[in-house]
Amino acid sequence: MDFQFPPERRRRVLVNTDSKNEADDQFAIVQALLSPSLEMRGLIPAHYGTRKTDRSMLESRREIDLVLELMEWTDRVVVANGAASALPDEVTPVESPGADLIIEEALADDERPLYIAFFGPLTDMASALLIDPSIRDRNVVVVWIGGGRWPTGGNECNLSNDIHSANVVMRSRVQVWMIPTPVFWQTSVGYAELLERVYPVGELGKYLVEQLVDWNARFVNAPIEYRALGDSPAVGVLLNPDCGRYTMHPAPEFADDMTYVHTGAHRPIRVYETIDSRFILEDFFAKVTRFGRNRNAIPESLQRLADGREFPPSIKS
Repeated sequence: MDFQFPPERRRRVLVNTDSKNEADDQFAIVQALLSPSLEMRGLIPAHYGTRKTDRSMLESRREIDLVLELMEWTDRVVVANGAASALPDEVTPVESPGADLIIEEALADDERPLYIAFFGPLTDMASALLIDPSIRDRNVVVVWIGGGRWPTGGNECNLSNDIHSANVVMRSRVQVWMIPTPVFWQTSVGYAELLERVYPVGELGKYLVEQLVDWNARFVNAPIEYRALGDSPAVGVLLNPDCGRYTMHPAPEFADDMTYVHTGAHRPIRVYETIDSRFILEDFFAKVTRFGRNRNAIPESLQRLADGREFPPSIKS
């Protein structure tokens, strides 16, 4: 059976993702797409700075297109490119189709809130607010994977890629649910579990696992057989807002060194302190398994892997 939700009960969702920055966005994208309670209004590829490439947004777009191709969902989901770079300051937007999509959905004649999940920097949200300030008073909820350890802060990747945009959003009136470090680190999953529960699910599962293992091999300087699926908590709280303990605090600002500046001058935001990682991971495993089974996507060669008789080449080495 499949669960059916009436349109008025589904959450309207946009996902903004720096999907080629690391190896966990892909899992969160798939989980969001496979969640029947979420009405996916679009995917927005985001930049992730210039440390790795000067084409980071386009690399994110390519990764989104690949995931949709592996799911055979190409053309089933709106994809609107986000900004190619960070804001130059706190008053100048970077215009993009992604920012336009945020504005369009925020102003839509729909009584339901618009949830926008950000797996990377807040550039496109800040740009949308600067282009059309009226959306700050719409029923918009920004769910952000970002910010250092609460309440002190410090270096954090998503924030580092656009501090200006984070300050614009925090000083605005939109609702914010922030999932900071180390809360999003609480979603670790081991290679053995990925091999058993994701790798057998057709070409999609194979790709998700192998690109994660490859990323660790190239960028982690120690033996490692796990990965924190750090963007998945954003999907978890969309599915279940009580998927963790949170407290309300006046929105902070951010100094250049990414520490929090607690002025007390801004409206309260939700700051998650814990996350239910097993709910999130088990929900993903079940959905991707059902997706593969319903599509008859497990070839015999991958079934042998699931039975423990062989391993992917990237893991053998």
